[in-house]
Amino acid sequence: MSESAPLAPWLQRQLTALLAQRGHALLLAGPSGLGQYPLALALASAWLCEQPGPQGACGQCASCHAVAVRTHADLCALLPETLSLALDWPLDEGAQKDIDDKKRKPSKLIRVEAARAAVAFTQLTRSRGATKVVLVYPAERMNVESANTLLKTLEEPTGEVRFVLATEAAHQLLPTIRSRCQTHALAWPSEAEALAWLHEQAIREGLKTDAATATTWLQAAGGRPEDAWALARAGLTAAQWQKLPKALAQGDWTPLADWPASEQLNTLHKLCHDLMAVAGGARPRFFAAESLPPAPRLIVLATWAKELGAAARTVEHPFNAGLTQEAWAARTRQVFARRGA
Repeated sequence: MSESAPLAPWLQRQLTALLAQRGHALLLAGPSGLGQYPLALALASAWLCEQPGPQGACGQCASCHAVAVRTHADLCALLPETLSLALDWPLDEGAQKDIDDKKRKPSKLIRVEAARAAVAFTQLTRSRGATKVVLVYPAERMNVESANTLLKTLEEPTGEVRFVLATEAAHQLLPTIRSRCQTHALAWPSEAEALAWLHEQAIREGLKTDAATATTWLQAAGGRPEDAWALARAGLTAAQWQKLPKALAQGDWTPLADWPASEQLNTLHKLCHDLMAVAGGARPRFFAAESLPPAPRLIVLATWAKELGAAARTVEHPFNAGLTQEAWAARTRQVFARRGA
């Protein structure tokens, strides 16, 4: 989501409510695609703003401008290096040099060195305003060492320091981290609200869409608007999504061949989920019922679901992508070959 765009309506309602609360550490928790990062950034901006209102930051003062251009001296964004680069947050000079010199690749985790730098940041004198802010996203990307480094400061920050942690997997956080934060569960928008937002995003970025396509994006994302927008920007069409389940059942991996491994696996998860739901007498969530192939036996689907869950734990490891894709395709063919067996 573009940070220059207005905050989505369901996020604005939550921002207004959260700004009325007190406390130095807030944990925004919920599944992906509900707006953890933009809400966390909006909170940080409001806390640092020179003229904040009940609705958040003014967007006009020097502090708001500094946040927008990633130069605010009282804001520390603690993110994985890959995400920092994608969102234009500056890296530590040493880390940037190592990456530029090809000594290592950007980390997908929040490194302990970055956590130590965040702790040191909290101990510095404020450069402007009444507070300093540490934004941590996604918080589940802290390993045990990084989380423990932050723990004491999170519990007893020096001076006027506020934390906002945002996560898409709160269960992966250390209990000691969760216990030191006030947890806010991200609210889901209504279908109508999410669809209206998707149409606005499409118009803003010049994407052609219609009601059927936007509905497909939202269904394919399980009702999560930011995930739906990611599918839209990737070029997913209603026809492609509708044809995908039966193509996979017939052993045709072509529709997924150019997708990132994580999205391939995510799609298999969605297909398995919907087939299990239908087998149990429930409605599918991600695909239209008429687009689903006949389901294998429930025990076959349950075994497949466990295998997909195990694969998700290593999907970001640097395995041979081609071999991994071939293995998933072969296993998918095997699952559907056992229908009625």
